[in-house]
Amino acid sequence: MILGKVVGNVVSTIKCPIYKGYKILIVQPINDKEEPQGESVLALDTVQAGVGDTVLIIDEGNSSRLIMNNSTAPVRTMIVGIVDAIELN
Repeated sequence: MILGKVVGNVVSTIKCPIYKGYKILIVQPINDKEEPQGESVLALDTVQAGVGDTVLIIDEGNSSRLIMNNSTAPVRTMIVGIVDAIELN
């Protein structure tokens, strides 16, 4: 899993029918101090996240296809959780 911050929405008038019912969001991976790490990714939203939310994403196609219950879906990255707090010891 990867920690990320939602930084934008993708608006598409036409998209693959498999994506129907899912928002596509732009997510910036972050480290444990909430600093940007690497390049932004596009992710399907399964938890109703929004811009500004800190989220957990998976970046592995088979896991994403299992969540969608579709073994042939053209998907790799999904938002699977909204983070309430980050605590470091």
